Amino acid sequence: METAPLHVDADRVLTPTGWTGPARVVVSGGTISAVEQLPDDAPTTGRWLVPGFVDLQVNGIDDIDVATADGPDWDRLDALLLAQGVTSWCPTLVTMPLSAYSTPLARIGLARERDLPGRPQIIGSHLEGPFVGGAPGAHPTRHLADPDLGWIAALPAHVALMTIAPERDGAVEAVRALAERDVVVALGHTRSAAGPFDAAVDAGARLVTHLFNGMSGIHHREPGVAAFALADERVACSLIADGVHLDPRVLRIAFAALGRGRAVLVTDAVAWRAGTVSGIGIELRDGAPRLPDGTLAGSAVTMDAAVRQCVSAGVALEDALYAASAAPAAVLGLTDRGAVEPGRRADLVALSPALEVVGTWVAGVPS
Repeated sequence: METAPLHVDADRVLTPTGWTGPARVVVSGGTISAVEQLPDDAPTTGRWLVPGFVDLQVNGIDDIDVATADGPDWDRLDALLLAQGVTSWCPTLVTMPLSAYSTPLARIGLARERDLPGRPQIIGSHLEGPFVGGAPGAHPTRHLADPDLGWIAALPAHVALMTIAPERDGAVEAVRALAERDVVVALGHTRSAAGPFDAAVDAGARLVTHLFNGMSGIHHREPGVAAFALADERVACSLIADGVHLDPRVLRIAFAALGRGRAVLVTDAVAWRAGTVSGIGIELRDGAPRLPDGTLAGSAVTMDAAVRQCVSAGVALEDALYAASAAPAAVLGLTDRGAVEPGRRADLVALSPALEVVGTWVAGVPS
């Protein structure tokens, strides 16, 4: 039997052409079938409807580390993600020995196969290492390695994104190999010169991992990776908007330079309460998780808080919301989500005027 369409009303709805409202989003079979204008005197709902958020970099949240998550841990991660408006995400593993990845990747694969309506969709794994380089940050240097093409060829099909450093021996060949199997390559934790950076982008790299963090920066005569990334329109750049990783003025500059479509918000969240990320000891201090020596080790920010941080920094709300939804979806080639318009998945987030999450729908199923 065919179920009746779902109606989700809101005072404002963000569509690809801008805000409209009051309006009703009609959902049929998990897909948006219409966005209908309501009369001006329609009852107010106190909420704004925007596309579901897509987070490409989640190492853990609160007390659950993705690297060790198993069984009911995934249910808790689902709840924590829905509470911040995330409807699609990439569980992320940082640098560890090559032999250590198989077990957590297998658990991620099993979690991805769960058929649980209304849960955030695992769109694929993100491997942030071990093929990173000159700016390792919190990554344990003893486990850094040059790309191993045999290991890459044996990765499970759910690996969707991998961060590597272009200065590593064999990086260009690895970028090509990953691109050929439709894995998106990001460049990060790097102090690459311009030549290797350009060669990696020529080979198919399409993202830069957490711009300004874990890389050489900008100098007016000796530009670093951050400058290469901002100047190359072929790559999008992820940004950690937690108020710690990026000064608000730098965040505003990044959005202005990247424009809508190339700026991608990620949380880079870790299990800060558990005190570990992939076995690396961390503690929350001065607003962010850190190693004992003070090195930043991910964030404790949620995606809705990142949007608020952007707006507080002077970024237009529409640009911040695009960076949290349509832009990351586009990076992974997900054309079925990231916008509130007919034909897209009904992945929706209801926000209060204060930009706090008051409701989340995944393929039309409310949380």
